[in-house]
Amino acid sequence: MRTFLLRRLLAAIPTLLIVSLIVFFAIRLIPGDVIDLMLAQNDIATGTDRARIEAALGMDRPLVLQYVVWLGGALRGDLGTSLWQNTPVTAQIAERLPISFELGLLAMLVALLFAVPIGVYSAIRQDTAGDYLTRSFSLLMLAIPGFWLGTLVMVFPSVWWRWAPPLDYTPFFADPVANLAHMLVPATLLGLSLSAVTMRMTRTMMLEVLRQDYIRTARAKGLSEGVVIVRHALRNGLVPVVTLVGLQAPILIGGAVIMEQIFVIPGMGLLLLEAVFQRDYPVISGVFLVVGIAVLSINLLVDLSYALLDPKTRRA
Repeated sequence: MRTFLLRRLLAAIPTLLIVSLIVFFAIRLIPGDVIDLMLAQNDIATGTDRARIEAALGMDRPLVLQYVVWLGGALRGDLGTSLWQNTPVTAQIAERLPISFELGLLAMLVALLFAVPIGVYSAIRQDTAGDYLTRSFSLLMLAIPGFWLGTLVMVFPSVWWRWAPPLDYTPFFADPVANLAHMLVPATLLGLSLSAVTMRMTRTMMLEVLRQDYIRTARAKGLSEGVVIVRHALRNGLVPVVTLVGLQAPILIGGAVIMEQIFVIPGMGLLLLEAVFQRDYPVISGVFLVVGIAVLSINLLVDLSYALLDPKTRRA
C-alpha cells in the first residue's frame, strides 16, 4: 500500500507540471489581453501607457520567464496577485473554495441518494413497469441539460406562483438555514443531472453481479434476499460506480459554472468565469492548479476505496 501511494504521488508531479504549462500558455492565446481591457477604460491611451502597464504587471518579460517565476511562487504556496483587484490569488481561492465544495458535496449526495437505490431497484425488478419508469427517468435526465432546468426553475415559478429561489448568498456559519435554503435548489438540479449516468451504471453492474455463481450459491444457502443484495451483490457492483463518481468529483472543487451564475453563488466556477472575461491570468492559472490538485487527490481516494469494497484488491 505504501509503495502504491508513493508511486501515485510521484506520478502526480509531472501531471501537475503539464497541466500548469498548458493552462499558463493556452490562456494567453485568447484574443485580447488584459492590457487591452485596461486601456479600453481610458479614452486616451498611448503606447507609453501600454509599456508602463506591462512593466508594472511584469508582463514585459518573456513568457517562459514569467512561467518560471509563477511556478516558483506556486511551489512556495504563492499563486500570484490578481491583475484587477490587486489581492492574493490564494486569498480569493480560499474564500471561494468552501462554497463550491459545499455545492458539489450536496449535489453528489443528492445524486447518490437517487442513483444507487433506484439503480438497485431497477436491476432486481428487471423488465417490470418500475424498471422501465426508472430507465426513462435516467434517459430524461441525460437529455435535459442541468442549466436549462435551472433557468426554468428561475423563470416559471416566479411567473406562475410569484416565487423564486433565494438569490442572496449567506455564509454557512453566519446562518446555516439561509445558506441551505439558497443551496438546496441548485444542488438538487445538479444532483439529478449527475444521477442519470450513475443510475444506469448501478443498474448495469447489479445485473451483471446478480448473474454470478456466488450469488446463486448464497441464495442456495438460504440467505435472505436482502442479505444477498446488500452484502454480496451491491458491495461488488459498486466498484465501477465508485470509479464513475470519482470522475464526477471535480465538481466538488471546480463548481458548476453555469449553475453558480444562474443562482448567484460566489464559488470557484463564478470566480473562474469572471477571471476569463477579465483575462486575469494569475487567477485562471491558480484556479486550474488547485482544481488539478484536488482531482488527483480525489482519484487517489477513489483508488484506495477499492480496498474497502473488493477483498481481492486488498490482497493485491
